[in-house]
Amino acid sequence: MLKLKNINTFYGKIQALKDVCMEISQGEIITLIGANGAGKTTTLMSISRIIPPRSGDITFMDKSINEMSPDKIVSCGIIQVPEGRRIFPILTVSENLDMGAFLRKDKSGIKKDLEYIFDLFPILAQRRHQPGGNLSGGEQQMLAISRALMARPKLLLLDEPSLGLAPLVVKRIFETIIKINTEHKTTIFLVEQNANLALKTAHRGYVMENGAITLSDTADNLLNNEAVKSAYLGI
Repeated sequence: MLKLKNINTFYGKIQALKDVCMEISQGEIITLIGANGAGKTTTLMSISRIIPPRSGDITFMDKSINEMSPDKIVSCGIIQVPEGRRIFPILTVSENLDMGAFLRKDKSGIKKDLEYIFDLFPILAQRRHQPGGNLSGGEQQMLAISRALMARPKLLLLDEPSLGLAPLVVKRIFETIIKINTEHKTTIFLVEQNANLALKTAHRGYVMENGAITLSDTADNLLNNEAVKSAYLGI
């Protein structure tokens, strides 16, 4: 579904990604783990072309997206939930969800997806008329994910969904990620610092160090890899 081949991304003269190669198949949950500053978020930003790679190829559904603008990437079905949620705090919950469906014209489909989201996160239905900025951190994360789902993503990019949230809320968010994948048939690329939780959620995983992919395997194998245990699982 998505293929990255020899992606090199820079911030000025500083190279953040070094010949990154990875593949994501339709229906998978793939996770990218690594330390702070390893290049995980830059990988997502390169796919979305918010920070365009300087070299390399990215294909989505067998089509090159190398020259596409970020809005065209969204039109293709690649939707990113950024680190820190970044909802529209002044807009209501309903208005935030409307923004997610901005490019869509299928009113019946939008209504159906809205019902699905309110079933997924009942608290959002209760808070639909409240400004997004009044929600708790966990509720804002639910809203950020829901706003992305309203765009009907083929590939959902999640950047640190557990960041700053209480353990019980994190558990709920990750249960929902699995539900979205299994029920909504949405392919998910998960960037997450909580490596243990990420690998227990994903089918396969990649390990990134200093902007390069150093290891890839099934999630179960990575969970049992001694080097991964030592470096990322605290075991």
